[in-house]
Amino acid sequence: MLPTVINSHRLERIQQFFASATYDASAAMCRWTNGQIKLSLDEVREIPFEEVSQTLGIGDERLTMVVLTLEGVLGGTIVLAFDDENGRELAASLLGRPCEHSAHWTALEQSALNETGNILSCAYMNALTRLIDAQLVPSPPLFIQDFGASVLQQALLSQVGEVDEAMIFRTDFQRAGQQLQWSMLFVPTVPLRNALMHALDA
Repeated sequence: MLPTVINSHRLERIQQFFASATYDASAAMCRWTNGQIKLSLDEVREIPFEEVSQTLGIGDERLTMVVLTLEGVLGGTIVLAFDDENGRELAASLLGRPCEHSAHWTALEQSALNETGNILSCAYMNALTRLIDAQLVPSPPLFIQDFGASVLQQALLSQVGEVDEAMIFRTDFQRAGQQLQWSMLFVPTVPLRNALMHALDA
């Protein structure tokens, strides 16, 4: 297995890159939500696989998520996760209707969250595409409700066995200065991670 690849110099460069990409994603999110929602970079770090769920605070609770994948060697997984209440509030605001907490999500509500995932992932993938000079195209977004730890473990499978620690990138979301119970995770495959490192080193 490869050892950890983020030393202090690389970590600074990675954080600068993702901070810039998050700025672009935040601008896109502001346009999409009429200025309601902003993003900021939370962290970029490497975590031992057995500690990922605990460190990120993602346990066995059911979450509402939008999942996108990057196909091919330079792949990865993007997960946009909400608790049910915040997810429904976002969908309601985007659809211009009162928030209703029914047992099932309507097709329109799911579509609103899927488009949110699509907008955010495209902002990050455009930044990565420019950096590594390789086209990265996310899959259509998939709306799912599942246990957060289970989805995270599936996303990490691309790194298990090839490196010692998982590389995780996470953003925070705010509405009117208040922290929201949302998170966006990006888990790159090892080849994409190496391409990122090589581009930043250059």
